[in-house]
Amino acid sequence: MAADTNKTRRIGDVEVSAIGLGAMPMSIEGRPDEARSIATIHAALDAGITLIDTADAYHLTATDDGHNESLIAKALASYGGDTSDVLVATKGGHLRPGDGSWTLDGSPKHIAEAAEASLKRLGVEAIGLYQFHRPDPKTPYEDSVGAIRDLLDAGKIRMAGISNANPAQIKQAQEILGGRLVSVQNQFSPAFRSSEPELELCDSLGIAFLPWSPLGGISRAGELGAKHPAFHTLAEELGVSPQRLTLAWMLAKSPYVIPIPGSSRPETIRDSYAALDLQLTADQVATLDAA
Repeated sequence: MAADTNKTRRIGDVEVSAIGLGAMPMSIEGRPDEARSIATIHAALDAGITLIDTADAYHLTATDDGHNESLIAKALASYGGDTSDVLVATKGGHLRPGDGSWTLDGSPKHIAEAAEASLKRLGVEAIGLYQFHRPDPKTPYEDSVGAIRDLLDAGKIRMAGISNANPAQIKQAQEILGGRLVSVQNQFSPAFRSSEPELELCDSLGIAFLPWSPLGGISRAGELGAKHPAFHTLAEELGVSPQRLTLAWMLAKSPYVIPIPGSSRPETIRDSYAALDLQLTADQVATLDAA
């Protein structure tokens, strides 16, 4: 599909849609049936989205590891159009034992094995963007990021990123990767703004900042306007959803921000993508910043 240059941003040397699709809701608790999930991914592609975010830990039971990665591979394979410019970003370092909990394994051995498994599920020769999912207190951070560097050097992954990192870890990862860190994926939303320092650091370094749960999480996204009156009021004035306004606000904060709202319905990802057509004034952005 041809990219609209007014609606794209860069991760490393790759141009992607300025809003991505967070695919996690299609594979964890409350996930829809496969047909609706594939329809959602296809709707995202139809709209112009060329960034899909996943992880090997996005699954429900102890026996369906990598469910989300396999789902994305199936959706891309069954899509009628060209998907050669779609960047699938996945992650390793989290585990889900099947009891609803999330555990950590940032050991180099696990990272290497997880990346190999992701490669197979995605059916690619090299993973487009591979990110260390979350720091593991049991493993020195430099060892975990060093494993990502080794994957990059070996050509198993094309680009390297980190997730859930603080400013010191971003700088450390950039050093370990020899200046090749291309993305940081942290939680950021109207309700969760403590990642502002990481966003600002990424902006200064020219590294893509990918807000996860930008609308407050799949179970709370519908309450965004009710919980944040300034967003509700301005959204009503502009005739758009509070969710669309929120994404437009994030895009206006830095040219390196690429939100990845989670979705499991075609209509919600279409509304999210429409944020690219919403241009906010400096005053409007300042109002939301202060809200």
